Amino acid sequence: MLVVEDDPRLRDILQRGLSREGFDVLLAASGEDAMRKGADGDVAAVILDIGLPDADGRDVCQALRARGLTAPVIFLTARDALVDRLAGFDAGGDDYMMKPFEFEELIARLQAAMRRAGEHGALEGAGLVLDPAAHAVQQGDVRVALTPTEFRVLGALLARPGEAVRRQDIVRSGWPAGAIVSDNSVDAYIARVRRKVRDLPDPPQITTVVGVGYRLG
Repeated sequence: MLVVEDDPRLRDILQRGLSREGFDVLLAASGEDAMRKGADGDVAAVILDIGLPDADGRDVCQALRARGLTAPVIFLTARDALVDRLAGFDAGGDDYMMKPFEFEELIARLQAAMRRAGEHGALEGAGLVLDPAAHAVQQGDVRVALTPTEFRVLGALLARPGEAVRRQDIVRSGWPAGAIVSDNSVDAYIARVRRKVRDLPDPPQITTVVGVGYRLG
């Protein structure tokens, strides 16, 4: 179990409580630390704070998904606006809990999410590394900087390699809920992402799926 929380007191509470439930707990206090510990493929679930000191937790979730993480992710946050909750789900989260919360409810939600995850097969990673703190994509020793929107658009494609990702899903991942985004804007951002990833040693192919959206790979 990976717990990503920058508040040391809450981090300690979660560690002790989850350990009593029989989980082996990995702790991270930043997005960078979460990426390092969550990328080994051995994580059964992630409890993820949104307000991290170096990154937005939703970007961390998207970056982990892009690297092939299929484990359930539960966001913990003090933000209760609908737009924030929707952004969490669009970034690849499975559930969303408000602080303060009851630990028993967290465990119940966690177990339910893990049962659902067990019903699905694993995704194959696309071979690129997204850095949510720097908003960059890396392959080997080459790193390419992205804007926050470019980062999220690429993350939406990387999380579903080989699949046709609908324009609507790209918009949900890349822009705040309720934003009015034209097809031309989506096309323009895809073109920008294509140009940037060409600088990578083995750039992925982003192809247009006519009438649907885009596919990576």
